Amino acid sequence: MGQDHIRYDILAQDALRGVIRKVLAEVAATGHLPGDHHFFITFLTGAPGVRISQHLKAKYPEQMTIVVQHQFWELKVSETGFEIGLSFSDTPEKLVIPFNAVRGFYDPSVNFELEFDVASGEEEESAEITAYPIGEADEASQNNPGPDGAPKGGGGSVVSLDSFRKKN
Repeated sequence: MGQDHIRYDILAQDALRGVIRKVLAEVAATGHLPGDHHFFITFLTGAPGVRISQHLKAKYPEQMTIVVQHQFWELKVSETGFEIGLSFSDTPEKLVIPFNAVRGFYDPSVNFELEFDVASGEEEESAEITAYPIGEADEASQNNPGPDGAPKGGGGSVVSLDSFRKKN
């Protein structure tokens, strides 16, 4: 097979990250999520440009998943990333997340998932992407509150997406 000088893998990855950018920009513009939509966004905490508190970085040194659903504030979206305010154990936090750090985006209301293989800060490898609607997850998986337990007052929480991942 010939060498890909065009780098279709990078073009496709940028296009799919554009889906996340567009969805978050619409939520930022209206100030709320439409219908039953809500998002699980997994990102690498050590990726360049990620800004989170030292407490969250210590608790999640490699990656974390945020839930954008009932309580969030100051969502700002740019061409390169987004900022969002969320509460973790009743502590407000501001997170800055570049789109290049996003590893996964999942909307369980419509079973839509985008998954990216993101190179860590030191690694420069070609990234692969998978985009697919996932099958029906069992009720227990969808209602799993994650390792931190249920959030108080409907705030953000960190959960594992392993139960939602497509099995090979």
